[in-house]
Amino acid sequence: MIQFFKISKNFYFITFTLNFIFSLVLPLQAQTSGKIEQLDLSPEIIENSPILQRWQENIPNILEDIRHDPSFPTRIKLGYSFFPSSGDRSGWNIGIEDVFIERTRLTFSADYYASFDNNREAGGGEARYYVMPLGNYVNFAPTLGYRYIKSDDYDTDGLKVGARANFALSPQGAADLSISQSFISPGSEDEVGITNFSVNYAITNQLRISTEIERQNSQADQDSRLSINFELIN
Repeated sequence: MIQFFKISKNFYFITFTLNFIFSLVLPLQAQTSGKIEQLDLSPEIIENSPILQRWQENIPNILEDIRHDPSFPTRIKLGYSFFPSSGDRSGWNIGIEDVFIERTRLTFSADYYASFDNNREAGGGEARYYVMPLGNYVNFAPTLGYRYIKSDDYDTDGLKVGARANFALSPQGAADLSISQSFISPGSEDEVGITNFSVNYAITNQLRISTEIERQNSQADQDSRLSINFELIN
């Protein structure tokens, strides 16, 4: 009698376990040729969910998304600049960051800033090639471009080479920080080293506030710049 009870107990346990597994697995079998045929959800929920609509059309390739969907967005920035090393002058700046070249890791950026009296001025553009998949929260990029600089004691322009590191603190550009080091006319008498650090934080889905600290070092002088910007996320 005891033996029969044990067998019955094991039988019910196995039956319960199989039913539980089937309840999880069988809904995943409602697919034909990579498409979801049926979802036990109300039409209103599906209409209000782009993710569910996408899954109905085709099963997404998660690995492909990680490789190509960037953890940082394209953004247009406009803001106020302060120049402590140039008699505490004030000015403005404008720029565009990380315009993606199709579905590649190559981006283009450009910016310009000036003091209101035009004694401090700089502008240029650069290409960045991110070495890690764009969906990574940490990424690095060598940079190559051109830059013009005008300061109180000198002005120069030339080839700009350097490197940049991005750290996404939250997905889709909600918060991130970056640091870059670059050189204008490297190896020449007019070489200028530029260190830039920025922190960015989203206040809405399409608007961010960013702070930027920049330091320029040359044989003629050392200059600094502080900026507070509004960034429109594209």
